[in-house]
Amino acid sequence: MTFRLADPDGRYTAVRLCSDLPLGDAERSFDAADGEWVLRIADPPLTRLEYQLEVELADGRRETVSDPGNPQQAAGVFGAKSVRLLPGYRPPDWLDADGVAGAVTELAPRGRGLRAHVQVRVWSPEGPAAMPVLVAHDGPEYDSLSSLTRFSAAKIAAGEVPPHRVALVAPGHRDEWYSGSALYARALATDVLPALDARGPVIGLGASLGGLAMLHAHRLAPFNGLFLQSGSFFVPRHDSREARFPRYRRIVRVVRELQRDAGEPVPVTLTCGTAEENLGNNREMVRALAEQGFDAELHEVGDTHNYTAWRDAFDPHLTLLLARWS
Repeated sequence: MTFRLADPDGRYTAVRLCSDLPLGDAERSFDAADGEWVLRIADPPLTRLEYQLEVELADGRRETVSDPGNPQQAAGVFGAKSVRLLPGYRPPDWLDADGVAGAVTELAPRGRGLRAHVQVRVWSPEGPAAMPVLVAHDGPEYDSLSSLTRFSAAKIAAGEVPPHRVALVAPGHRDEWYSGSALYARALATDVLPALDARGPVIGLGASLGGLAMLHAHRLAPFNGLFLQSGSFFVPRHDSREARFPRYRRIVRVVRELQRDAGEPVPVTLTCGTAEENLGNNREMVRALAEQGFDAELHEVGDTHNYTAWRDAFDPHLTLLLARWS
């Protein structure tokens, strides 16, 4: 795989690749050659790569920019990134499929102990009151960047999953709430979930820290199933680089507790990118859950830690999980 950045005026003193690939500083540094910067790396075990370029200017300033030579981009929480599509990649077919209509309602239950209300947008198709509910952490982001309700609408229309509601839970104080907070887990269990008035199975969904928080909450208010993507199940053996995160020690403690006792065994599907730093801790977690009697499986996908990767893993993996309640 080759990356090039034109620099005919010699503006830059260094250029580096910024991505989730496990590359050292020398491996991701471009070489200057004939008015451009060039980097060649071995093809990664992916079908899709999001990246940016870090450029260093003569005055020492560094800027992170999209690749001006690549028009392909993907939106993300922290802005757009350039995208390189590798052989074998194709976007999911359901993106172009017709879907059922749905109505949206807004809820804001008080999260006792959080000193805040938790904002929830609920998407509902027509159907019986006792339909399943899919509860998504980072819900607004999942919907805007991974097309979550569009997925549900298309798969319901195709008859592949039962009619179900989607509760898009806003992250609030994300780094605090989703990092193994007992206060948040209690508020989700005693305030947010009851406000949904669920009369059928409830399935929890979350990515990264949101996946950790969903599994953590399961011990207090058991879900009927869980769909966890790139969960931040930090353990020192794999994740010492995260030690600067303010709640790192709490996350490690909570993960160790979950590896011993994650609550009532239910079906759990995990997905994680083949080049993700979280892959090692996800492999450990799925083994620990299986040892506790969970019907747990991990699917490794050819991408990294981003919302498009999580979207692309919905089908078939979330489809099959939801179909259990058909």
